[in-house]
Amino acid sequence: MMIDHFDGKWLVVCVDNRGNEESLERWKIYQSLPDEEAEKHQEIRVIDEEGEDYLYPADCFSPVFLIDAVAKSLVTQYSTHRNATMSN
Repeated sequence: MMIDHFDGKWLVVCVDNRGNEESLERWKIYQSLPDEEAEKHQEIRVIDEEGEDYLYPADCFSPVFLIDAVAKSLVTQYSTHRNATMSN
């Protein structure tokens, strides 16, 4: 089974990082958090390289579909890394 989200977090790949090169790596998979207000403005809330969630243009990302075990592993690893970064 292929999924594009896990534990309330969507998986997206950065397809265009122009203007945000320090915060985003092109072709890297990121987690996206639901934000209805951002969607109204064609934006997406993404947890970037700094481990913080910021709004970016939605057309800079594309959804990613992974098998559920890989999606779960990816989100768990990101969460562990983010928690470790925030505690330092």
